[in-house]
Amino acid sequence: MQNSVLNQYENVVAVGGGHGLGRVLSSLSFLGPKLTGVVATTDNGGSTGRLRQEQDCIAWGDMRNCLSQLANHPSIGTLLFEYRFDGESDLAGHNLGNLILLALDQLCVRPLEAVNLIRQLLKIETRVIPMSEEPTHLVAIEACGNRIFGETNVDSMDKHPMALSLEPMVTATCEACEAVSKADLVILGPGSFLTSIMPPLLLPKFAAALSNSNADVILIDNLTREPSPSADFSLEQRIDWCHQVLGVKVIDKVLCHSDRSYQEGKIFYRPLVSKHHPGLHDRVALIDGISSMLAKSAV
Repeated sequence: MQNSVLNQYENVVAVGGGHGLGRVLSSLSFLGPKLTGVVATTDNGGSTGRLRQEQDCIAWGDMRNCLSQLANHPSIGTLLFEYRFDGESDLAGHNLGNLILLALDQLCVRPLEAVNLIRQLLKIETRVIPMSEEPTHLVAIEACGNRIFGETNVDSMDKHPMALSLEPMVTATCEACEAVSKADLVILGPGSFLTSIMPPLLLPKFAAALSNSNADVILIDNLTREPSPSADFSLEQRIDWCHQVLGVKVIDKVLCHSDRSYQEGKIFYRPLVSKHHPGLHDRVALIDGISSMLAKSAV
């Protein structure tokens, strides 16, 4: 019943990064090719950060995470894709999936081709697109004018920044812009607001495509207070940040967790926490929550 509401949409685009976007994509994977994930590529920590420093590549970690969550488990492919080397060698800490994506990127003309080869290998119908195919870093500007370079440093700030930018400013992946232009539903979040949700919106062509889209746009709020400088942002402030960057008000509805179901204006509260992990959205509850929001808007 609930799936039928979402199946009425022909082009659904989810935007974000890492675990949050992967959870949304895996929850909505029944949409198959009608679903597209646009993934932030500004991470510079861990295995991804080391590869970026050594190979001047895009951040592969969030892409790998989304692909892994979309793949059928368990399989030899997913086990290899998520394998992390231990020990004290140069490979220690590296994720094999990141290395595979990097190797395919160097063999292919475009990073997106590398992603599509992995999708074929893991039998993933949902499209997954990097926000840009060029390396870039997230930069935060403090109130005093100081510039904080790199996603990991932005996450470690004591106070929230006054603004964000990308350095260098790169071009949005054309397929990501096209997907948003054709979308009839766009989902932002959940995930780290400054480092997962905001980076794709900082790309001028992608922001323009979203601003001019006729899609319903919903924001999924986080379950817990995130350990970042945006932790003191109210929900209204996060929405205002999105609208200021885009130059237009696009967010129609917001889905938040609560122990009981109710609605306050455009904010819908539903029980969303997974019984198995308090930090993750329950997949079925997420589908039901999104579907109930959309069903009410159609009435």
